[in-house]
Amino acid sequence: MNRVWYVAYGSNLASDRFRCYLAGGRPAGGMRDYSGCRDPDEPVGVASLEIDGGLVFSGESKVWTGGSAFYDPYAATRVAARAYLITAGQFADVVAQEMRRPPGGEFALEVSAAAGTVETAHVLGPGRYETITRVATRDGVPMLTMTNGEAASLPPAAPSAAYLRWIAAGLREAHDWSGARIAEYLSAARGVKGAWSRRELVAVVGA
Repeated sequence: MNRVWYVAYGSNLASDRFRCYLAGGRPAGGMRDYSGCRDPDEPVGVASLEIDGGLVFSGESKVWTGGSAFYDPYAATRVAARAYLITAGQFADVVAQEMRRPPGGEFALEVSAAAGTVETAHVLGPGRYETITRVATRDGVPMLTMTNGEAASLPPAAPSAAYLRWIAAGLREAHDWSGARIAEYLSAARGVKGAWSRRELVAVVGA
């Protein structure tokens, strides 16, 4: 069974939110029910880490409204992340659900086939999360995330409070950050900067 580390940097930082991708369901505050993966098993490992790059919010999420989170590998900053050790098939089904495509379908099978061969980035298409990026290797296993291939040039868009709360919940779980630290981190991201003040962010994510 081939495994990969799925590296989350947005709302999937929070384990309860990520479980909606694995086992199905609707996250609190969201506007979509997820079908779940063909294999709903829990990750066999979880790791907290920071990776080179930047966090960008852009577009309009159909789940949360407001901007969605994207990973810009070229930014000269750091991104707080959380990695889940799952099967390549599960990773493929997660990516498929992000693109509103069926788990186990043609797109998911393409992702699964590419997962073990990505050296830097593998572009599956122009969609919001159709670029698979390898950010590191851990214990000989590739660490992969999904993003938009044009993340560096996407126009910024402010994320919603509901979305930020899930990201904050994941940052607390993964990195044990305080509300003030979370607000400082998020306030530097494109899409948040200039749209949310630190005071407003602390009010949303809690102390």
